[in-house]
Amino acid sequence: MNIVVAPDSFKGSISARDICTAVEKGVLRVFPQASVVGLPLADGGEGTMENLVYASGGSKFEVVVKGPLGKPVTASVGILGDKETVIIEMAQASGLTLVSENEKKPFLATSYGTGELIKYALDRNYRKFIIGLGGSATNDGGTGMLKALGVRFFSSDGKDLPEGGGALSRLDHFDDSGIDPRIKESSFIIASDVTNPLCGPNGASSIFGPQKGASPEDVTILDQALLNFSKIVQKQRQIDICQIVGGGAAGGMGAALVAFLQASIQSGIDVVMDAVQFGEKVKDANFIITGEGKLDSQTLSGKVIAGVSKMAKKHQIPVIALCGGLELDGNQMDELGIVSGFSIVPGPCTLEGAMEKSAKWMEERTEQIMRLVKVFS
Repeated sequence: MNIVVAPDSFKGSISARDICTAVEKGVLRVFPQASVVGLPLADGGEGTMENLVYASGGSKFEVVVKGPLGKPVTASVGILGDKETVIIEMAQASGLTLVSENEKKPFLATSYGTGELIKYALDRNYRKFIIGLGGSATNDGGTGMLKALGVRFFSSDGKDLPEGGGALSRLDHFDDSGIDPRIKESSFIIASDVTNPLCGPNGASSIFGPQKGASPEDVTILDQALLNFSKIVQKQRQIDICQIVGGGAAGGMGAALVAFLQASIQSGIDVVMDAVQFGEKVKDANFIITGEGKLDSQTLSGKVIAGVSKMAKKHQIPVIALCGGLELDGNQMDELGIVSGFSIVPGPCTLEGAMEKSAKWMEERTEQIMRLVKVFS
């Protein structure tokens, strides 16, 4: 019996890596000789770096960088098992979880630390980058990251702009002549499923600004600041970053990476699966167990389970999904490409209780599934 466990995390409850461990325990209770391979996945958001490093047999390095509000933070840089590819997760250096609820300052928050992580990897001769953009605290259009790499931004009086997205309303011109020359030798892939543009009613400020602490009035000001940034970029680089699909990811970091680092934006789950050589690792599996916090309509639109099912279909491998909440009917599961889905929750309970017992319930539900498999195998 060869089983691959390839879940996303249950956000706020249990990590993808811990899910792999719990499922393996459940499998081995019924099939002690089974081969169980854990491939924790993510879609480009928080946890992507950890999961890619683990699934590919890579390593991590800790680096002290400037956090979103200027205070030093310790962030990790991942090196994949190929020893050539760097995975940088923006949330590590510039993430929302690094600031408390009453510290959220979207006008001042900077992506500078993410740029420092890129520079750290360049200094160690890495030239292949995957950048995960989920969970940022910033709305600075990626200008902080660009400053760390040598780009300077000026107001009309010739003074350097301070950090943060609010200052971009005063941007008059930039000087990119000092950008790190090693960037031209490097390739950058953005792992993100965000399709929002930089500006406008569906842009970075309007959609993501409120969760970063922006009031309705702040959203308007920040959106205009990013619009001004886009006009200056178009004037000096002849690139309309407002037209970039996904340019609004991570407060505009997507646009900056495309315009200044020639990055390509790709589906987060596709990037992750390619990086861990998912197709090669599952080709001999009897079946795949995957999962995420809730199986609902969003699952159908390109999240982890959809990516796993797509690859499994190529190899004709059945897929079983575990979740906290199950809202899909049989037809939707057929559309998704999974054989069946199971909630791990045994009965009515509080959210806190469910989060506390996730690992235990995951193991128990897997055991019950394996008992059924054993009867029919």
